Amino acid sequence: MMISKEELIRNIEEARERLNKSIDHDDGDVIYLRSVELDKLIEQYIEAGY
Repeated sequence: MMISKEELIRNIEEARERLNKSIDHDDGDVIYLRSVELDKLIEQYIEAGY
């Protein structure tokens, strides 16, 4: 099942916000995990051809 463009964009924005908060709080390993999460969402966006 393919996720809608709008939902995917919302998920990307939320993941970016979580990553930024982790960076602001210098959460070490959490920064890496959030970065990977964001990368996967961006990859889905690209693969979907949006």
